[in-house]
Amino acid sequence: MPSTAQQKLIEIFDEKILQNLYEKRMGNEIAGDVLGEEYAGYTLRISGGNDKQGFCMQQGILTNTRVRLLMKKGSPGYRPRRKGERKRKSIRGCIVGHDIAVLNLVVSANGPNPIPGLTDESVPRRLGPKRANNIRKLFNLEKGDDVTKYVIHRTFTNKKGVEQRKAPKVQRLITPLMLQRKRARKSAKLAAVIKNQEAAAEYKKLLAQRMAEQKEARRSLISKRRSTRKSLKAAAE
Repeated sequence: MPSTAQQKLIEIFDEKILQNLYEKRMGNEIAGDVLGEEYAGYTLRISGGNDKQGFCMQQGILTNTRVRLLMKKGSPGYRPRRKGERKRKSIRGCIVGHDIAVLNLVVSANGPNPIPGLTDESVPRRLGPKRANNIRKLFNLEKGDDVTKYVIHRTFTNKKGVEQRKAPKVQRLITPLMLQRKRARKSAKLAAVIKNQEAAAEYKKLLAQRMAEQKEARRSLISKRRSTRKSLKAAAE
């Protein structure tokens, strides 16, 4: 259950109870009465499950059997080993069938009677937040408060039997060194832009100079040809 962070394993062998779960899809909600009087008034949502061979159910595959699909990068249940690799893998559909061995249910609405081991008590979080903004949100801190003083520590005993105290490293913490590096990146980016602009201006200037030289050379060549033609024409007359 999300609100109490508790889990409970229920083994069902009665086929009459299982008949109420067949042909249901992932994301569908069922009444807790179908599992027994203990769950009367509760609403349960199907969040997933595995078949007898361990293949997990996948949302969007509208079948109650196992199928082989061509997987690529980003496909659930597949991790490519090479760039651009695709592979045909077996995966279970999102509809509950007779071959489902484990079915995951989430309590979406509580009933009048608490369930022992599920809703009677809550399990505290073992680890606290480590991102700076989440720590500020948890302790209602201002922007100028020192976040490192509010990090949640935990005490544990290591393998040697020594009791140790441990705390996470605060992530996304704004420090003077971080701001200095940010300014350095910004100045380097600005310097690169200015350098590119100067190089482009210099290239345009050199290109205009080369074009002018080519025009002048062509103009002089044309004038030489004209003068040569005139001289040849005068000599012939």
